[in-house]
Amino acid sequence: MSCIILTTALLLRRRMTWKAGLLLLLSVCAAVWSKPVDRTVAKQGAAEEDTGLYYDRYLREVIDVLETDPHFREKLQTANTEDIKNGRLSKELDLVGHHVRTRLDELKRQEVSRLRMLLKAKLDTLQMDHASLLKQFEHLDPHNQNTFEAKDLELLISTATKDLENYDAERHEEFKRYEMLKEHERREYLKGLDQEKREREERRLQELKEKHRQHPKVNAPGSVAQLREVWEETDGLDPQEFNPKTFFKLHDTNEDDVLDEQELEALFTRELEKVYDPRNEEDDMMEMEEERLRMREHFMKNVDTNGDRLVGLDEFLKSTEKKEFRDPKEWETLDTQPLYTEEELRRFEAELRDKEEELRRKAVNLRQEQELLKERGKALEAQRREYQQVTLLNPKSPDGRAAGSGRAAPGSCPSHCHRYRPDRDGRHASAPSHRCCLMTFLVPAHLLVSQSSHFTETDVS
Repeated sequence: MSCIILTTALLLRRRMTWKAGLLLLLSVCAAVWSKPVDRTVAKQGAAEEDTGLYYDRYLREVIDVLETDPHFREKLQTANTEDIKNGRLSKELDLVGHHVRTRLDELKRQEVSRLRMLLKAKLDTLQMDHASLLKQFEHLDPHNQNTFEAKDLELLISTATKDLENYDAERHEEFKRYEMLKEHERREYLKGLDQEKREREERRLQELKEKHRQHPKVNAPGSVAQLREVWEETDGLDPQEFNPKTFFKLHDTNEDDVLDEQELEALFTRELEKVYDPRNEEDDMMEMEEERLRMREHFMKNVDTNGDRLVGLDEFLKSTEKKEFRDPKEWETLDTQPLYTEEELRRFEAELRDKEEELRRKAVNLRQEQELLKERGKALEAQRREYQQVTLLNPKSPDGRAAGSGRAAPGSCPSHCHRYRPDRDGRHASAPSHRCCLMTFLVPAHLLVSQSSHFTETDVS
């Protein structure tokens, strides 16, 4: 599997099942660490590789369902590149079986439901703008949320193609931000040290940097020296018997007659091991994966003549006839070139400060809300205890009414407490002087008005 744009599907149709081919062309390259793997394992695991797209599951389920329709499968096998790019292939969806359309409708409704939950969560966090939220719907038609139509397939194809084409650029940008964050943290760390410790730490860091640069020569990706080294040290073959065609067959691990981007990146492991060792403090494995990506892009630029992000046997053999194959330029590793400018670093640090300030404001608001909730909790707990105490201390009245029923039974209060009674208009004359009257005090005034018939004129006065 590798990063392959969707329009290369037709180049693969005559060489593999359409499901495997479509998954191949819609998959996103993932960094690999291992040497070429066993062909059987590669075949078994090929269909399981994640494309890296946020709608990967939806994409795979649509592919699985479309595979079950013989008509669509036949059309896909005979289609050309333009049919896929301009959306003509999507119109064949109208001719698939009813059970297929029903299942596709169900898949779309599930995807719409998933996206609704995703958008709600992102809106709640207030960390994405409106345009970013709308992007979540680019791979389907949001105006029709119940049925899967030709437009949905067309959008799915075009969105996957665009996302895969932008994938490498996004990886480079993420790596640049990673490096700027490292430099920012280094500078902040040094600021916190006294002069003597800071000078000592700067010398140590510089020594680590110099140690990292002291590595064997790295061969240019795709050069005869680089491929022969793989042939000898990875494949265990005699370098004097190097044969490009045999080399191609050996490293086409899934036997689809092309070298995809994952298979190519596996070829560079030996060169990367010259520079990076996970056991060394000075070697950053994130930098190693960026170096791997740069090597693969360099190889593709020189070999992939038709731009389909696949290397066929003919393309590979023709590349061995070029001057660059025999006498390439020296490969410059990441440590020999700047990754960002000081101006870019300043903008990045300003962005970090803005985000930190926003987080501080949110933290203050959360603490305030927490204190408010605590105060409310204390008030509710005090009220609960008060009600509980009144209920326990107030016995049943002589006429059998329970305490807290809202009525005060005549004669149930001591003589000194009988003088407290509500006015005719329902207002309290004074606070109760005995616990047995407390519930009457707590009853709303409009209820006490309805109960005033229980009291005599003498009681009210």
